[in-house]
Amino acid sequence: MKPHEQLDAWKTAMQLVKSVYQLTAAFPVEERFGLAQQMRRAAVSIPSNIAEGAGRNGAKEFLNFIGIARGSLAELETQLQLAVMLDFTTPDHVAFELTERTGKLLTGLHKKLSTT
Repeated sequence: MKPHEQLDAWKTAMQLVKSVYQLTAAFPVEERFGLAQQMRRAAVSIPSNIAEGAGRNGAKEFLNFIGIARGSLAELETQLQLAVMLDFTTPDHVAFELTERTGKLLTGLHKKLSTT
């Protein structure tokens, strides 16, 4: 296994990507290249940055990529709220739970790396 594949933050972020793709597949056709595409890009960015950071040399570089992943997560959370506001989904969609869980795991990973 590659180092990032062992991280709970990466595993949960991968589940988040899947849920976002499933959610956005049900969006209106006119949103497929708007909000849906932005949400997919933000979601994919999260595990991608975790993986890239884990593949770099040292905790300092990894921390930088965790920060980028956290930024993408914040972007996705905003987009999910917009999707609710626009009646494309409901706040009980699994993506909301996964964003919260991913955020907590990223925060824990950030704290762990900061102390090394």
